[in-house]
Amino acid sequence: MKKRSLFAAIMSAAMFATTLAGCGSSSSSDNSNGSANSGSSSSKGGDSGKAQEITWMFWDDLNATEDLISLGYKETIERFNKDYEGKYHVTPVTTNLEEYYNKLNALVAAGETPDVFIVSPGPQLTDYVEPGVAAPLDEYLNKDGWKDTFTSDAVFSQQTYDGKIYAVPLNTAAACCFYNTEMFEKAGASVPKTWDEMIDACEKLKGAGYTPVTISAGTAWCLSMVAGYLCEAEGVELPKLADGSASWEDGKLESACDKLLKFSDYFQRTAAGDTNDVATANFYNEEAAILIQGSWAIGQINGANPDFESKCGVFQFPGVERVIAKSDSLCMSSTTKNPEAAAALIKYFTDDTAQKYTAEKGGKIPVTKVQYDASVAPKQLSYVMDVFGGAKGTFGFYNESMPTTETGAHFDDTMVAVFLKDMTPKEAAKDMEEYYKANCRK
Repeated sequence: MKKRSLFAAIMSAAMFATTLAGCGSSSSSDNSNGSANSGSSSSKGGDSGKAQEITWMFWDDLNATEDLISLGYKETIERFNKDYEGKYHVTPVTTNLEEYYNKLNALVAAGETPDVFIVSPGPQLTDYVEPGVAAPLDEYLNKDGWKDTFTSDAVFSQQTYDGKIYAVPLNTAAACCFYNTEMFEKAGASVPKTWDEMIDACEKLKGAGYTPVTISAGTAWCLSMVAGYLCEAEGVELPKLADGSASWEDGKLESACDKLLKFSDYFQRTAAGDTNDVATANFYNEEAAILIQGSWAIGQINGANPDFESKCGVFQFPGVERVIAKSDSLCMSSTTKNPEAAAALIKYFTDDTAQKYTAEKGGKIPVTKVQYDASVAPKQLSYVMDVFGGAKGTFGFYNESMPTTETGAHFDDTMVAVFLKDMTPKEAAKDMEEYYKANCRK
């Protein structure tokens, strides 16, 4: 496991925590009823002082959301509290995705790490494993056959460090191109399989009076996800860039950025400022024909506009043979005073009830061997399964596949700068190479 200092990140989080305290803000969100102090063992929810209290941190507001996956998580929390009434009780601590890691890091710096918290695998998970914030989970996974319920050991590959598992995956999702089948038909556009066909489809959609693509540059990782696909098509190899056997200035990133600029001609006019939620809403409100997003968006699309499901198709990003894939995962705090309760909660998220919901309602691929009814699952799930079946492999989000979270964030910001034309493709390649030399290579 690659070692590095997290001092800067912790200091930044500590300053954020101080700011929160100075503003009189609670460490929990405004839809949470409890404290974020993981050391608490007090009772809540009318458990007569007997229940072990734990906290669970998530990146969506469970009371305001329409996202079907988030609503499923809310059901899991409620089911856990009901089934373990008088023994365990969990209080959600929620925020939005854009602020999630800053707020989680602030709680860590303040010594109030949530007992259970969600993370993305890759450098973001590493940030909690390296300093000992996350606890190894093998002891619990090996108890009562829990680990045997998963499809294979491979689902833990991105959550394993030095032979130990530090997070439990909840689902598998792929980054795909969602499209409005009705708009495509009216514009005479075909589902593209190559980059040139993608541009041709966008031309036809634009000619028919439609906005071809909705995307968020206001949420930088959404734009860099597209850039990652374009880099993949150009043959960029991140491991070689990390060890110095390849250079960002070899022309591949520059070519990918040229394509990104060409593609941006077909984005909605407000892409620079639109958030991920706004860009996604543009799609299911039928204000644009194509949305490039992870299959987790199925729950958001169908939750907000159920009638749109019938005209929502899915295709693989054209011109690449592999597909971007990831899984949300749950960690346990190494400082929790109630590890058995925390482990029991994580297990609830992977039981048959939760995993059936993941597929049948949320449209995500389960990570366990659960049997689900494909006939009642969102139609888009079968399309995503087709994309997985046709791909020759998977790779991770670029910003989650680089040596550090800071490096990934730098790539995100660089791609936004290219989109805004604050930086040329050539300047972007030089910038990334200089950043790697200064921060990523020994």
